[in-house]
Amino acid sequence: MKRNAIAFWGASVLFLAAILLSAELVANEYWFFAGYVILQFIVLSVAWTILGGYAGYVNFGTSAFFGVGVYTAVFLVSAVGAPLPVQIAIAAVVGAILGFAVGLLTLRMQGIFFSIATIAITIIIETAVTNWRELGGAAGIQIQRPPVTAPFHTYVQMLVFVQAVLVVISVAIARYMQNSWIGRGLQALRDDELAAECTGVPTLRLKLIACVISGALMCAAGAPAAMYLQYADPASAFNLNYSVSVLAMALIGGTAHWIGPVIGAILLGVTQQVLTVTISSEVNVLVLGVMLVLFVVGAPEGIIGLFKRRRPEGKA
Repeated sequence: MKRNAIAFWGASVLFLAAILLSAELVANEYWFFAGYVILQFIVLSVAWTILGGYAGYVNFGTSAFFGVGVYTAVFLVSAVGAPLPVQIAIAAVVGAILGFAVGLLTLRMQGIFFSIATIAITIIIETAVTNWRELGGAAGIQIQRPPVTAPFHTYVQMLVFVQAVLVVISVAIARYMQNSWIGRGLQALRDDELAAECTGVPTLRLKLIACVISGALMCAAGAPAAMYLQYADPASAFNLNYSVSVLAMALIGGTAHWIGPVIGAILLGVTQQVLTVTISSEVNVLVLGVMLVLFVVGAPEGIIGLFKRRRPEGKA
């Protein structure tokens, strides 16, 4: 266990160092714009898996938390000119509070009823923001980026590094939860919630913990998006495509292990960027749907499940 932890943190340091080095070596700014989107989806997919994978509660509210993160940052910039780290930290706190509130309202529901409730919450929050004139309303609002700081040459390069740090934090949290009593309890309630309750597993408390952490990470991932686009509007920030894409990434990668959503996000994120450049961004939805159907039918446990099947018996 200790070796695995050392290997993980060593790989994380190398990953962040590679991001820093790319700011000096990569001249084409497009790679940073594309890299930011892929890293953003990794954070969102890992956050989704904490509730949707570990606990088995299929959540379609990703776009609600992402949008709240975006508009928390917009509000902080417009009101007090808060720096990016403060925007992300406060967005995470707001996401945790929202996750707790949503959990209390919806987690007693199960199955399709819970999923429908999360969609309804997205619509309610989007409607409220659309009618909030101080934040631009339906027309949206422009955001002015502050000057970039060394060692980065452009603001997007800095945002990529910030999102990479969020990737490390989110994966570290998901990894810890999977191997802790929280993960074991969530797995028990996912397999049979009634049986878990009968054996003394605090199912409601565990679900609330998962909802709080998932919500905090999703909002934190959304906070830098306002600076990335230099613009925010409700239709884009609360777009349901975020919910569908993140769900597909997690399911295709596999939700039984923390590495699954990372693999799924990288696979689909890179595919979407390639299709956007070579064909059209409209094809993304078609490819996403086809891949999701293929994996649900042929490999319901995702890419991780395929690797487990091919592993020789007797090997851990």
